Amino acid sequence: KTSSLKTWAEHVQAYARRDVLLAEREYWLDALKGADQSLPRDNPGGTQRNRDAAHASSWLSRDLTRQLLKVAPAAYRTQVNDLLLTALAQVLCEWSRQPSVLIQLEGHGREDLFDGLDLSRTVGWFSSLFPVRLTPQRALAASLCAIKEQLRAVPNKGIGYGVLRYLSEPSFAHPIAALPEAQITFNYLGQFDGSFDSEGALWLPCADSAGVALHEDGPLANSLSLTGQVFDGQLQMNWTFSREQYQPSTIDALARRYEQALITLIEHCVTGPQGVTPSDFPLARLSQSQLDRLPVPAGNIQDIYPLAPMQQGMLFHTLFEQDAGNYINQLRVTVSGLDVPRFRAAWQAAVDGHEVLRSGFISHAEQSLQVVQRQANLPFVVLDARNQPQGWLDDWALADRRQGFELAHAPLLRVALLQTGEDRYHLIFTSHHILMDGWSSSRLLGEVLQRYSGQALPKQAGRYRDYIEWLGTQDVDLSERFWSGQLAELDEPTRLAQSLKSSAGGQGYADYVQLIDADGTRRLSEFAREQRVTLNTLVQSAWLLVLQRYTGQSSVTFGATVAGRPADLPDVEELLGLFINTLPVIASPRPEQSVADWVQQVQAKNLALREHEHTPLYDIQRWARTGGEALFDSIVVFENYPMSEALQRAPDGLTFSDLCNQEQAHYPLTLVVEAGDVLSVRFSYDRQHFSAQAIAQMAAHFDHLLQSFTAEPSACLGELSLPTGWTQAVQVWPTAQCAHQRFEAQAAKAPHAIALTLGTEQLTYDRLNRRA
Repeated sequence: KTSSLKTWAEHVQAYARRDVLLAEREYWLDALKGADQSLPRDNPGGTQRNRDAAHASSWLSRDLTRQLLKVAPAAYRTQVNDLLLTALAQVLCEWSRQPSVLIQLEGHGREDLFDGLDLSRTVGWFSSLFPVRLTPQRALAASLCAIKEQLRAVPNKGIGYGVLRYLSEPSFAHPIAALPEAQITFNYLGQFDGSFDSEGALWLPCADSAGVALHEDGPLANSLSLTGQVFDGQLQMNWTFSREQYQPSTIDALARRYEQALITLIEHCVTGPQGVTPSDFPLARLSQSQLDRLPVPAGNIQDIYPLAPMQQGMLFHTLFEQDAGNYINQLRVTVSGLDVPRFRAAWQAAVDGHEVLRSGFISHAEQSLQVVQRQANLPFVVLDARNQPQGWLDDWALADRRQGFELAHAPLLRVALLQTGEDRYHLIFTSHHILMDGWSSSRLLGEVLQRYSGQALPKQAGRYRDYIEWLGTQDVDLSERFWSGQLAELDEPTRLAQSLKSSAGGQGYADYVQLIDADGTRRLSEFAREQRVTLNTLVQSAWLLVLQRYTGQSSVTFGATVAGRPADLPDVEELLGLFINTLPVIASPRPEQSVADWVQQVQAKNLALREHEHTPLYDIQRWARTGGEALFDSIVVFENYPMSEALQRAPDGLTFSDLCNQEQAHYPLTLVVEAGDVLSVRFSYDRQHFSAQAIAQMAAHFDHLLQSFTAEPSACLGELSLPTGWTQAVQVWPTAQCAHQRFEAQAAKAPHAIALTLGTEQLTYDRLNRRA
């Protein structure tokens, strides 16, 4: 049983007192103010009673009706109502010689306004009546687009008009009642064929009259009424008017003009170019002129919406440093036993199945947007490399990465198969990180293999668009208060590269891998369980200590890459897309803190920021006291999506080996952590800022501090020593200044940074300088 009419009426009465109607009231006042509602009449003084009713009809052939229902709406993503009303507005404005017309629309009234209310099977009269002001344009395409937007602008399908006029308090109701009223009512009832065309239909239309439904002396519903439906494959629009006010020939002529206007409009939609309007993409908030300038044909646009925070950052750095190769990801793996056509089809099917894989990115508008294309063909190359010299595969892969992507043109991924043996290929999958995070890439590979093996995939429940829409509902003020509290702890940005003052002078990025053996990894895992923290927390805790020791700052920060998938978004774990975000972890390790207390503190910071991990980094930097500049130059990425696991689910006969995954961020230093039987920490560094020797030393210090946690869990942080022979920052000092002058310069530059540590005691540069 569904909700009762009485329950619905009570909800509507309560709705009349809600603040949400304030905005609707302003809409109705603005939309209808000054509207000219008059229509021509042959005899303006004639009566308008039910006994005076006369009728005329407009018809479309079965073929034109089929085009109206099935073909024409696709041209401008309209509903049948939009087409019928566009033609009607054109005819009425020409007839009345007015730029716009006021039309009363009738709706079913069963709008989804109230939580927990279901009217789907409730018997009752819920119909709503409301006026719309329609203004056609000179050109047919512009006219259809304009009226479509005017209809979409009506809030909640017009139900608020009647609530305001008849149920709200007098101060609200009187201004609405004083607005102009429409003199023509329009109601399209839809298609009735489906109810009666089957052989076993329970009900069939009867040609007999149902008798008089209204008293003859009662008033007609309006000066003109136009009611339509599709029956027996044909559209019929019935005109009702008073013969005391209109000559039948006048309305017959109007009905014929309406038929012709409909035919012209249908022909335009069927044969002309396709178009889109702002209401098709509500998240994008674009004007019609902005839509018209997009570099993608309108017919191939499926959706448009803003970027996620991390996407914004990647787009900026990709455009700003186009030759750097940042955020171009490449996976390489050897595969044997491959059916190439089936593999190609599986990849294309995956692209077809996920909107995010068909997305391009534009930044020349007032805001950056992602444009989802209806169709995007995956570049898939097969080359014979069996006779190529050693090193050719690496050269080809490097050239492919350097090729990059045109961000506006989807898809931003491509696949290459380089044949290296009779039944062996080298697979190179190159994509832009702006599309997907690591979790999504792993799921994509797994899905491709499922499609390759012919497995049925469950219907996709959600879309990446749902996440973008969710972001728009979050409380920015609440996040600002949280992050402002976090930032208050940070005295200045943490610049590791600047602290080292290394004259590395190299180009490009290089990797250094620090491995913690199985025993060391086991001890770390056991310690994490004992302290009820994650392995990721231990890594972050050790890195914060490294940063403090190297920079000498009392408070330090780095960027932590978080998963970013909101728990309250349904099926979010199944979605492909870029959900990750990089956020500052800010802490002030104290020398008297125990290791256990320290890792608990870092764990608590991670838990606290989960509620605000969607916050854009550029907003956090703007809220900081650093003028919007970068807060850190190192990030930590803890990977929990090993690609090898996805490849292990390959069907029988298909084997993968020699997996290599290359990613590059724009930060000078990225720590990529993978936890397995051994803990792997890859230091990906910019050789312009760091030398190989400095990174190796830093990795050794990080390893030493991390393993000190398990060796001395009760020790104070100030007691954790670094290997002998280490200096805080190996620098080449200029000879033009004396030592005390250089010290005073450093004290002026960073007065609150730690200059001296002895046991549990610390002195800042300022205090030490004043004691000198």
